[in-house]
Amino acid sequence: MPQVDVALVVGANDVVNPAARTDKGSPIYGMPIIEADKARAVFSAIKRSKNPGFAGIDNELYFSDRTWMLFGDAKAVIGELVKAVLRSGMH
Repeated sequence: MPQVDVALVVGANDVVNPAARTDKGSPIYGMPIIEADKARAVFSAIKRSKNPGFAGIDNELYFSDRTWMLFGDAKAVIGELVKAVLRSGMH
């Protein structure tokens, strides 16, 4: 992931939580995760809130300076994101 410019996280919580790698006191410590936090930028889409996931803990990824939260319906949010990228000429 360190070589990835943008990671798009859709509807995930605990499976991208850096606490699994960094917080020995966390109930998910040692759990295999997708290390999205190592990407240069993260768009976390389709969360209704920053509330804890199944494990009942906050996700450090959601509070990172490199993470942008995109709240709403998955299809609509990703559709708008794709349109914005296409309009920007960044594709």
